[in-house]
Amino acid sequence: MGSVGESDSVTGPLPQPSPLDRRTDRPLSAIGLVLLAVCCFGVLDTTTKTVVSAVPLLMAIWVRYVIQAVLSTLLLFPAQGRALWRTQNFKLQTLRGALLLTSSLFAFASLRFIPVGEFTAIVMVTPLVITLVASRWMNEVVSPLRWIFVSGGFVGALLIIRPGGADFHWSWLLPLAVVASNAWFQLLTSSLARTENPSTTHFYTGWVGTGLATLSLPFVWISIDDPSLWLRMLLMGCAGAIGHYCLTIAYTRAPAATLTPYLYGQIGSAMLLGWLVLNHVPDQWGIAGMLIIAVCGGSGAWLSARESHRIP
Repeated sequence: MGSVGESDSVTGPLPQPSPLDRRTDRPLSAIGLVLLAVCCFGVLDTTTKTVVSAVPLLMAIWVRYVIQAVLSTLLLFPAQGRALWRTQNFKLQTLRGALLLTSSLFAFASLRFIPVGEFTAIVMVTPLVITLVASRWMNEVVSPLRWIFVSGGFVGALLIIRPGGADFHWSWLLPLAVVASNAWFQLLTSSLARTENPSTTHFYTGWVGTGLATLSLPFVWISIDDPSLWLRMLLMGCAGAIGHYCLTIAYTRAPAATLTPYLYGQIGSAMLLGWLVLNHVPDQWGIAGMLIIAVCGGSGAWLSARESHRIP
């Protein structure tokens, strides 16, 4: 999941642990890292909303990606050396990076128009969409209870978007594009996790996104004289890098099924920061929709853990 696009909001989305990794059983520290990560993603999304009204989308995305790519490399390379960029699936790694960049572009565009809390809640429908895709195209058996959670998540999204309502605008459809690209991204992540080191996947995702965004710079670059804008873009990159690094470490300390419910804390983080920084409070229907998505998403994660016998 994640944040802006990884979640980047979107995100986010996160390289899942590989069988090649040695996982330690430290669930409490893993949960703490996840909670720290969702706070970072809340900072990322809130800061992004204050930036995209003044900076071209692709320029803001480039700054965000290059900072994350450089910081991630500095953190990971000393421990892993050249093994960091060794991959068996270069084409899939490139596709994954392109998908996350696409998701980030839709996410940044969404945040130009939509409040942070509402945007985050809609993007959190992604795991429910993945359930739907797995049932329809991968022939996975989905239990009736899981279908209830999927349906509930979509009801929550509709309460937030309210198509046909007086406040509805076409921009409310942008987070659905984030959900679609994010779902594809997550499914590809799951496939890569069978053979790839998660740090390698994280490395390629950052640099592929940076490389592709760099191609647009001659067409979108503008001069920025406001130092606070540069500081906010620096904060975006640092928050994204720290958030994803925390998640990478967390998933080596506890199973995904244990940690996934805590990712929905990002909705609360986004709402709180949206109120503190942007003075925005969702209306009653928006809050109801967010609660439904959080409950259905968290319950779906619990059900996944129970079905895989991780929870007795």
